Amino acid sequence: MLTGYHVAVIGGDARQIELIRRLNEWDATVYLAGFDQLNESFREAVELDFESQQAEKLDAVILPVAGTDDQGRIEGIFSNQLIDLSEEWLKRTPEHCQIFTGITNTYLTNLASRAGRKLVPLMDRDDVAIYNSIPTVEGTLMLVIQHTDFTIHGSKVIVFGLGRVGVGLARTFHHLGADVSVGVRTPESAARVYEMGLKPIDMNDITDKDMGCDILLNTVPHPVVDAAIIKQLPSHALILDLASKPGGTDFKYADKRGIKALLAPGLPGIVAPKTAGRIIADVVQRLLDHKARKENG
Repeated sequence: MLTGYHVAVIGGDARQIELIRRLNEWDATVYLAGFDQLNESFREAVELDFESQQAEKLDAVILPVAGTDDQGRIEGIFSNQLIDLSEEWLKRTPEHCQIFTGITNTYLTNLASRAGRKLVPLMDRDDVAIYNSIPTVEGTLMLVIQHTDFTIHGSKVIVFGLGRVGVGLARTFHHLGADVSVGVRTPESAARVYEMGLKPIDMNDITDKDMGCDILLNTVPHPVVDAAIIKQLPSHALILDLASKPGGTDFKYADKRGIKALLAPGLPGIVAPKTAGRIIADVVQRLLDHKARKENG
């Protein structure tokens, strides 16, 4: 329970709806900003007034998964208005107030530092990333089925990256009968791929590797799917880039070659916002509860 906690939820997408529901269920006092066009009403919630003294009560501020832009502006799908997150307003919150965001950038990191408030980038946490890998893999399956005219079973699939999402992708496509290879950079990762019964590809030197495949799934957030790889792909191949924008694919060259290439970051919030919102809510609740127990000895 979060009885006695005051939490502000500012902007975001459908994930925030489930987050707000959970906070209400846990008896927190919830303040909302950036939800003026939301059809669903939360009677227990209070509209956040940035000019009032509400900031002085807050134990936590929850930003969208995308955080802010480089000017500190917050956007959401339930409002046409951008919200400016200012240093002056953050400094009015209590010193113990934590700022939760999905990802951060230089502006947001510096802003929290200047205000003297703890910033928690949730997507950097292993538990959140592992939980999120489940809807990410399911969303990937959905997109592959929608954008191909052949079965996954029997297809040749290459996965770039053996992080939390990469492991889930490799395992799932393997279980569906695909011939799966995984691009890795370290001997330890290559050993893991081998232990999984899959084929490792050394990404440190792929110039002489056969990269032809039916489905290429990239999870690496820097340029890896370049022209040298794309030119080996057959015309029916599909590239799905799951890394954060701008991804790791040369989309311009793929288009020139007539290869379908899609950038698809943030799949949990698209295909399973209820689950993704619950993941965020549960982690925030645990962190707030842990902090309270630690302070109370």
